[in-house]
Amino acid sequence: MDDIRLLSHKLRNRLQSAALMGLLALLLVYLAWMIGGGVLAWFSLGVVVILSLANPAASPRLAMALYRARPLAYEQAPRLYAVVAELARRAGLPRVPVLYYLPTRVMNAFTTGVGGDAAIAVSDGMLRGLRMRELTGVLAHEVSHIANGDTRVMGFADLVSRITGTLSLMGQVLLLVSLPLWVLTDAPIPWVPILVLVSAPTLSALVQLALSRNREYEADRSAAELSGDPLGLASALQKLERVQSGLWERLVMPGPRIPEPSLLRTHPPTEERVRRLGELAVEESTEPVLGAFPGISNDDLLALLGAARPAAPRRRITGLWY
Repeated sequence: MDDIRLLSHKLRNRLQSAALMGLLALLLVYLAWMIGGGVLAWFSLGVVVILSLANPAASPRLAMALYRARPLAYEQAPRLYAVVAELARRAGLPRVPVLYYLPTRVMNAFTTGVGGDAAIAVSDGMLRGLRMRELTGVLAHEVSHIANGDTRVMGFADLVSRITGTLSLMGQVLLLVSLPLWVLTDAPIPWVPILVLVSAPTLSALVQLALSRNREYEADRSAAELSGDPLGLASALQKLERVQSGLWERLVMPGPRIPEPSLLRTHPPTEERVRRLGELAVEESTEPVLGAFPGISNDDLLALLGAARPAAPRRRITGLWY
């Protein structure tokens, strides 16, 4: 890969993340200052910092239990563990993440936990639908999320958004209480602070979504660096995009689908992700992970799973869809 281009992508992603996190914090401080002055502003900022540092991430086992995922022992998937171990070594992780099997036809993979206590879940649909080269790209993407501390970053963003929503609700209550006083005294109404007060939860949610998209770009860049094969991940993303459109949509509405507004997406558009990965594949400088494992496949795990297919995806009692 082109080292200069790789460094450019890395710097751009980190600057964007820092700017978005700063915007979230600024919105929170401004909202607290409007409601309670400087004391509440400093108190709110202190609460966010303390909770983000003191509140550990949720246990991976708890998160996996919500999805009914089961851990995979090394003996069940030695080839997958060999690939993940090499990716973890390149990423500098203290421990190899534990692999979990997600019994659903949905092609999905996600990570939870931080540092030495992290886990990666891979669905049945993904194990059966992706080639080993593509699966390696996906695993590199998930390992990158762990190495980049994205679970903590998004936890911070979620915490700020929740406090912002609470402060906005408090401010709107105070606004209703003060409204008769403004009417009786004919005092000027501060429209700009009121607009910020009402729209703060929406603005916070939009910034949080933008931060999520940025972290996905950074995970793609880091995955390309770890795996040494940007086109493997690009191929997996294109295949996931085709599968997610669904057979019914391809038969009944073969034309282009109505695009989802970019501001409301948690993940960037697949076309843009593939384009950026293509830029990183101009020159090869990192040895591909699969180069150390010639002829490797996930046949051992597929043989273990057998021909039985898990149930079709549906909404569960936990509120999750899988």
